[in-house]
Amino acid sequence: MDEALVKARFRDIEENYKVITENIAQAAVRSGRTPDDVRFMAVTKTVDSIYINHALSLGVDLIGENRVQEFLGKRDELNLDGVEKHLIGHLQTNKVRQIVGEVDMIDGVDSIKVANEIGKVSQKKGIITDVLVEVNIGGEESKFGLDPSKLYETVCEMSEIDGIKIQGLMAIPPICTNKEENRKFFSNMYTMFLDIKAKKIDNVNMSILSMGMSDDYVSAILEGSTMVRVGSSLFGRRVY
Repeated sequence: MDEALVKARFRDIEENYKVITENIAQAAVRSGRTPDDVRFMAVTKTVDSIYINHALSLGVDLIGENRVQEFLGKRDELNLDGVEKHLIGHLQTNKVRQIVGEVDMIDGVDSIKVANEIGKVSQKKGIITDVLVEVNIGGEESKFGLDPSKLYETVCEMSEIDGIKIQGLMAIPPICTNKEENRKFFSNMYTMFLDIKAKKIDNVNMSILSMGMSDDYVSAILEGSTMVRVGSSLFGRRVY
C-alpha cells in the first residue's frame, strides 16, 4: 500500500467520523433523545482491515459485515476487543453454522426457516443468539424481509424458537428522491416497532430499531431509529 494514500484515507476517515457522530448527536437531540440513545454501526463491507482498525481506534465500537466469509476472513486482523459485531446481510441457511457464535447479533432474520436454523445451531453450541427481524417496509420484490402485514404473527412464531432472542427490528426502505417520502417509511417502521413492543411478547425485547444508512441516517433518527448503519460516508465509496 502507498503510505501517502493510506495516511490521506486515514485523515478522511477521521473527518468523516467526526461529522457523522455530530450529525447523529444533533438528530438524536432533535428527536427528543440523547446522543447515547442512538448506536452508530460502521459497515465494513469491502473495507480493508487497516482502515477498519483505524476507525476502531477513533471510537467505533460496533461494526456490521454483510457476508459471512468476508467477516471470517478479516476477523483475525481486526482489533475487536470491546467491539460489538453484527452480521447485517441476508443469511442463507447453509451459512448459519459458520456464523452463529462468531458475532454478537444477526440482523436481518427474514424468515421462519432461517430463524429455526439459527435456533437449532445455537442450542447445539449452548448459546442464545440475539437477532433482529427484517421487515420489507416498501414491499419490494428485490429485497428480503417480512411482509409488514404478517409481521406480528411471524414475530410471535419466531419468539417460540429456542436458542434465539429477538432484540428488535431492522429495515431498508426503498430509494426515494424525495426525503419526505423516505421519512414516511421510517415513520411506519417506528409505528410497527412501538406496536410490537407494547404487546410484550415473551422472548421479544424490542430494544433496537435499526434503520438509516449513509444517505438517510439523519431522517431515520428523527423518525425513531435507535441504530444507524453507515459505511460509505465513513470509509469512502466502496471498491468492488
